[in-house]
Amino acid sequence: MSRAARRSKAAAIGLCIARKEGIQMSEKEIEVYGKQVDEIKIRPYEHHAKYYETDQMGIIHHSNYIKWMEEARMDLMDQIGLSYKEMEAMEIISPVLSVSCEYHSMVHFDDVVVIEPRITKYNGIKMEVEYRMTDKVTGELRTTGTSSHCFLNRSGRPISLKRSYPEIDTKFFEYTDI
Repeated sequence: MSRAARRSKAAAIGLCIARKEGIQMSEKEIEVYGKQVDEIKIRPYEHHAKYYETDQMGIIHHSNYIKWMEEARMDLMDQIGLSYKEMEAMEIISPVLSVSCEYHSMVHFDDVVVIEPRITKYNGIKMEVEYRMTDKVTGELRTTGTSSHCFLNRSGRPISLKRSYPEIDTKFFEYTDI
C-alpha cells in the first residue's frame, strides 16, 4: 500500500473515530484528517553546532549526535501533532530501547546540520526511527542513525496504542514509511 493510500485510510479512520466519539474537531484537525493530509510536509530539523559540543580536536563529540536525534524526533512528533509533553500528560511514556549511530564525516563548531527523521516501523507497541544528518551548506552526509522505542503507561507496563489510544495510533500510522 502506498504512503498516500495509508494516509488516506488513516485519515478516514481518524475522522470516523472522532465522529463516533462525538469529538469536536477544529478546522486544522479536519484538514489533517481530511483530503489535504497528503499536503502535510514534515520539515527537517536543523541544529547549529555549539562550541561546548566540541572535543579537544575541535570536532563535535560523538555523544552529541544522540541528543540531536532526540531533538529531531521530538520536533517530528510536534509536527505530526503528538508532542511528548501531551503524551506524558496522557500518562504515555516512550523510552528508548536501542540507539545506533554511524559517523560518516565530521561536524565542526558553527556548522548547521539538517536532520531528517523518519518513522520506519510502527505496530502500536513499538516504533523505530531513522535519522539522516547532512551539512546544510554542502549537503554532505555526516551521520546516520536509528532508535527504537516502546510505549508504556506511567507504571512502566507496555501498552498498545491501537487499543488504548486509537487517535494517537492513527497519527503514527499516517507517518510511518514502509
